[in-house]
Amino acid sequence: MKKLGIVVTDPHDWTAQALMQEAERKGFKTYYPDLGQIETSIGSSVSHKAGEICLSELDAIIIRDMGPGKNDAHVFRFDVLRELEQRGILVVNPPAAIQNAANKFYASCLMAGSGIPTPRTFVSQELEKTIKIIDELDDVVIKPVFGYKGIGINRIKEGIVLAPDGSKEKTNPEDLFNKIIDEKGMLYIQEFIENSGQDIRAFVVDGKVIGAIYRKAPQGWWLNNLSQGGTPLACELTANQERMCIDAAETIGAMYAGVDIIESDKGSFILEVNATPSGAGIYKSLNINVAEHIITAIYSRLEKTGL
Repeated sequence: MKKLGIVVTDPHDWTAQALMQEAERKGFKTYYPDLGQIETSIGSSVSHKAGEICLSELDAIIIRDMGPGKNDAHVFRFDVLRELEQRGILVVNPPAAIQNAANKFYASCLMAGSGIPTPRTFVSQELEKTIKIIDELDDVVIKPVFGYKGIGINRIKEGIVLAPDGSKEKTNPEDLFNKIIDEKGMLYIQEFIENSGQDIRAFVVDGKVIGAIYRKAPQGWWLNNLSQGGTPLACELTANQERMCIDAAETIGAMYAGVDIIESDKGSFILEVNATPSGAGIYKSLNINVAEHIITAIYSRLEKTGL
């Protein structure tokens, strides 16, 4: 019986539960390691344990999330996963893919290098250059390089800071820029793509798009994330969009991914790639269980390698 570790922080998370149920249905012996409990001993050999679970004895590990922790702790956890991967343990998604996707700046560089359409993007560490960039673009979003669920995203249009619902914020743009530079040391700036009030989340598993949903923003809003009030609706991708999503996941190095697309009169653009996506929205909209596809792909890979 193959041993599968499923790394979750919240056992009540929909995607975590779906992975657990599907893994057990497929016949895996399942373990639920907490990366926050990893202890490593190094002597003539290297041993990683999470509680009573010896990680090197697992055949495969699925990462639902890395868990909370300080910077050094996260670096340590990623390095443990890298070391396990080098031993031949299948880690899904690979630690490099999770890091590539989580870093919006580096992900943008990877997309551009592969010829995948993305919004025009700029990074600045200085206030004066930031103001010049934003004046030239006129309508932009400023995102945290490391962020999720639409948290911390700001839109500036014609010199005005807009709240997610489209209302004007009292914040002065320069004060906002200074605050972000003081906190983060840089600004990640992306051209705002005019759209119909919705974006697309497509799910790619093992080189195939298994389904896609629109994330429709509430009336008047410009932020579409489901966690920010967006509504999931069925979506059928064009052949070109499907190819873009598959290429984006492959460029990041992910076996499975949530790929976000924005449509405009200028064409379709990849906004982000999520290497630890939730499958709840697509299940509620299309009755597609992403966990079934992920577990099947893992099982196939283990069969091919003879593990």
